[in-house]
Amino acid sequence: MAISEELLWDAEHKETPIVPRLRRTAVTAGCVGVFVLVLWAQSDATWAVGAAAVYVLAEIAYRMWDRRRLVEVRIVVDEADGRARLRLRQAGGRITEHDPHRVVRVLIIRDNVLDSANLRLRLHGKRVLYARPGRPPAVTPWRTACPRAHVRERNAWWGMPGIPD
Repeated sequence: MAISEELLWDAEHKETPIVPRLRRTAVTAGCVGVFVLVLWAQSDATWAVGAAAVYVLAEIAYRMWDRRRLVEVRIVVDEADGRARLRLRQAGGRITEHDPHRVVRVLIIRDNVLDSANLRLRLHGKRVLYARPGRPPAVTPWRTACPRAHVRERNAWWGMPGIPD
């Protein structure tokens, strides 16, 4: 049972949006089908079938990557041993706990236009974990929760066209 629990990262959208992806895939499949029907009689249209196959594979790869993105990061102190643990919840529902001393880098990228941010979290000896966009958090709780990590924030490298930064 947890004594205290502090929310470090909270994504705006925690569920996986299935309907927009299915709609986008159906529209693309319909367009490719029309192209194949129109062009098949006059020329070799196997490129359209190949393009459709590549698109479907890209959608599957994006869905697999998106399920591994973080939607929630909490620091939890257990009653039993009194040690703090970093609880990571992914979009696919998987929850893992890690030692906060094993966090190497925390990078918060603030959006220049919208009031949102992205999180990149690197654990010791592992790849970078990406998070879904969420509200920009304060940096101080990250520094206290992960004392050995290099915690940094920066603005995004893009801005609104026509408006000077």
